[in-house]
Parts: sequence; C-alpha cells; structure tokens
Amino acid sequence: MILKIRQTGDLVLRRPARSLTPAEILSAPVANLIAVMRDTMRDAPGVGLAAPQVGLGVQLAVIEDTAEYISRLPPGQAAERRREPVPFHVIVNPVLTVEDADELHFFEGCLSVAGFTAVVPRALAVRVDCLNERAEPVTIRAQGWYARILQHEIDHLHARLYIDRMDPRSFMTLDAFNRHWKDLSTADFLRVLDAPPENAEPAHE
Repeated sequence: MILKIRQTGDLVLRRPARSLTPAEILSAPVANLIAVMRDTMRDAPGVGLAAPQVGLGVQLAVIEDTAEYISRLPPGQAAERRREPVPFHVIVNPVLTVEDADELHFFEGCLSVAGFTAVVPRALAVRVDCLNERAEPVTIRAQGWYARILQHEIDHLHARLYIDRMDPRSFMTLDAFNRHWKDLSTADFLRVLDAPPENAEPAHE
C-alpha cells in the first residue's frame, strides 16, 4: 500500500507531532504504519519519511539511503556530501543533540515540497536518542549526509520544513537544478550566486 504524501500548505505539516507510548509503538496499527511508510518512501523514492508527511501527527520516521541512490550522483558528489549507505531503520520520539555545529551547505529536497530544491545549512554531526520499532532505547551518532537526513526528518516532527532553513536565493525547481546546476558542487554554485554580475556598473567613490 502506498500512502499519499502531504504537500506544503497541509496543516498537518505545521503542527508538532505527539510522542508515542511504548504500548502504541508495539501495537499492530503502528507496525502496519511502519510497513506502509517504508513502501511509500521507497516508491517516491526518498531517503526518509516522517509520519506527518502521510497525515499522522506522531513522532515516528523511517530512514534508508541505499548504495543505488548514491551511485546516481554525479562524480565526486558522494564524497563531497559525506554520503554513505544507511540501512532501513525507524526512529520514534527522537531527541536530537548537535555534536558538531560546523555547518555544511548542500542542496536538499523534500517529498512534501515536490518539484523544488534549495541549499540548506545543516550541522555536521548529531546524536539522536530515540526508540526503535520494538520500543527499545537507541542512540544514533551520525555525520555528513546521514546527519542531514536525521535533522530533516526530525524537523518534520517539530512542524518545520527545509524551506524554513534554506538560503532563499537558491530555491529553484528541480527542472532548473537538473538543467543548470546538478553537476556543479554546492560550493561552486554559491560562488556563482555571490559573484557580481558581469555587466555591473563600476563603483564610484
């Protein structure tokens, strides 16, 4: 079963999600929710999906970043983004702590802001304390792209979208990104963005 992914403008994406009790996590409805969220994420395809994105205001998200997805990146971008495969897993009631506040700036997209992308700063390294699908406590330490995925999905649980954090000058359609910028590093794109126009008038003192 594939669920409908809610798009920005849907109120459920702007309401903080509630935590789940251990009994709820172990229940058949939540087990079914996890299964259909996994299938919906893979069908999209995406590397993460939070419950509010499918219309449920609970603190649960599924995450998976595959070697196949990474292999589709232009040469050098996987290393630049510190992106490595992440197996499927579930986070429930996550609490995020920034462990390295140095920010990495990369283009980011969202299944709930379909058709667009923008440069978003995210912390280099984070720790996430949460429960898994068996209601067991888990601590995740992540860097690079995995840390970005965790920050993105946990933002969803607190009613935030990447458009709240993006560099607004970089916001563009995916079509424009793929036509003009996909093979350029984000650092080079930002240099182009900040460069003065070629026909700018000289400064007058």
